[in-house]
Amino acid sequence: MALLLGDTVPNFTQESTDGPIDLYDFFGDGWGILFSHPADFTPVCTTELGAVAGLKGQFDKRNTKVIGLSVDELASHREWVKDIEETQNVKLNFPIIADSDQKVANLYGMIQSEDNKMTVRSVFIIDPAKKLRLTITYPAATGRNFAEILRVLDSLQLTDGYKVATPANWRDGDDVIVLPAVSNEDADKLFPKGYETVRPYLRTTPQPNK
Repeated sequence: MALLLGDTVPNFTQESTDGPIDLYDFFGDGWGILFSHPADFTPVCTTELGAVAGLKGQFDKRNTKVIGLSVDELASHREWVKDIEETQNVKLNFPIIADSDQKVANLYGMIQSEDNKMTVRSVFIIDPAKKLRLTITYPAATGRNFAEILRVLDSLQLTDGYKVATPANWRDGDDVIVLPAVSNEDADKLFPKGYETVRPYLRTTPQPNK
């Protein structure tokens, strides 16, 4: 069965470029991102892994660890890392899982064609309780937008802590939406910066953690 938002993600232990990885232990009590790649030595994947390596400081700021995966062998991964580092001018700073037996790919539904056993470009954001909070699946020819993934992380972490939602195209620092379930009386207490009532069901307030 496909993983649904809110499900507890399955744990696994698998070899990686950093040695054996137990997913739960690796993510610990922080947030995690697991993202898959169609194959080693492919152009789009090479740029993606380089981009993620360059964002380590941004992920650290959000208490988030990242881990990549493809169904190629560990020896292939290690050779590919050399190419990534040389062509993208970065030092790879996260592990890549070697899933040649497709154990993880099948657990997480990363293979979506009987005719093609490569993993699709999947992204899974996993919270500290090991609950699945976001999935995105891209076609093989389209590289991922990691600025969007960081934006979603910001939204998830904000909305977990406050009774708010984030509107379309929201970015960290923008106004947010007061949840409809919050009464005006409670909103007065929860949002000391005040709020604007655009409609009874649409109230906006400055981001409360800024």
